Amino acid sequence: MESLPVGEDGVTPGERAVRTTVALDRDGTDIAQARHLAVDFLTRVRTEHGLPVSQRAMDLTQLVVSELVTNARKYAPGPVLLDLRVTGDTVEVMVWDSDPELPMARAADADRVGQHGLEIVMAVAQGFEAQREPVGKRITARIALIDDPGGAVSGRPPQ
Repeated sequence: MESLPVGEDGVTPGERAVRTTVALDRDGTDIAQARHLAVDFLTRVRTEHGLPVSQRAMDLTQLVVSELVTNARKYAPGPVLLDLRVTGDTVEVMVWDSDPELPMARAADADRVGQHGLEIVMAVAQGFEAQREPVGKRITARIALIDDPGGAVSGRPPQ
């Protein structure tokens, strides 16, 4: 197997990437705006680029976008950027905000109300990464676009 170099955009030569990036308004509609953007993006991926996107991938991407943008809006002052990118058989949801503090999943607590967003994202994503940037941080979650015929999520062994 040959190893190909990866460019700054995270795409190997010959691999096609479909991507959209938007700065979200902080006017109270940004979370809904982000969810709609995710659905529109994956619909275009399916219709314009002919890539398979399961309903599960559509639903999980909306959920992950909602949780990550909600956290950025709640805990970080300033702008929020949402970047959606399809590479291979996954969609990457990247959210950047100006707060450099990395999120931490909290210990399980059945009595805790709320504050489960990061736990949810980590449970449904095939990959999760939190990284400090020169300014702020970038959170990336990867979600499989399709399920295999046996019903397992692509990229994750059956449980």
